[in-house]
Order: sequence, then C-alpha cells, then structure tokens
Amino acid sequence: MNLVFFGIIIFIALFVLFSWLAKANSKKMAKNIRRIILFLSIILAIFFLILGRFLFSLPLLLLASSIFKIKGLTTIQIIQLWRLLKYLRNSGRFSYYGKTSQASSQSSLSLDEAYKILGLKKDCTKQQVKKAANNIQKKIHPDVSPETTRLSALVNEARDLILKNIS
Repeated sequence: MNLVFFGIIIFIALFVLFSWLAKANSKKMAKNIRRIILFLSIILAIFFLILGRFLFSLPLLLLASSIFKIKGLTTIQIIQLWRLLKYLRNSGRFSYYGKTSQASSQSSLSLDEAYKILGLKKDCTKQQVKKAANNIQKKIHPDVSPETTRLSALVNEARDLILKNIS
C-alpha cells in the first residue's frame, strides 16, 4: 500500500514540476540555475576550505567558473587535468608546493605510468600518442602557466617513452 501511495505522490510532484517547466522562460530558468549552482559550489568550497580540505575545494571553484562560460578550460578538461595532478601527486612525481619526492632530473617513468599520464591504452598508434600529448600540453605548457613546468616535462617524458616503445 505504501508503494502505491508514494508512487502517486511522486507522479503528482513530477506532473507539477513538468507543467511549471513547460510554462517557464528557458533563458530566465538557465540564468537562475547557473546562479544556484555557483552559489552552492561557493558554499561547498568555503565549507571544505574551513575544514582544511583546500585541495578538494579547488576543483569545485574551477567547475563553478566553467558554468559561467569563462574562456579557457572546459569542465571535462578541468577534471582530466585534476586527475592527472592527483595521479602524479600520489606517485610522488609532483607536489603542489614544489617539493617532489624524486629528483626532477632522475625521474624515470614506467611504461604503465606513461600510458596513464597520457590517458591512452597500450594498443595506440604514434598519431594518437602525439595527439594526446599535444592536447595535454595545450593546457599545461609552461608558456601558459609557469607553475606547470614540471608537469610539462613529465608529459614530454611520457610521450617519448611511449613513442620509443611503439617503434
């Protein structure tokens, strides 16, 4: 009996919601949704910042900025870059504070790590490797942001290692 009762309530709620959406102005609705998302993401970012989770609040702020169609990185590119940074940080090859656990001149990537950095599968072609490396370099090249010099070097090292092993 409860299942039927909840089904009726959900049906009525969806009917009211959809009828309201059909009558609403789409531009006004999109503008209000962007404001709500920005407001909630700022509140979440502040909440995580207060709790000492600064590194977790950074992607939320970047996602909020992409909602406003700011020129630059898209949301998917931000997520991909964040995953790359997280992977490199966990492997000890990158630190947000400029301190790595390995010497930058002695960094030797394994082949699996190189594929993970470029986001490729092992059966890729040379063109796919070059295209993936170029796409990442467009986002993190030192000319774009001087702080990403080490990341750029790791991407180049991964590209060279994969290209050497494909031949």
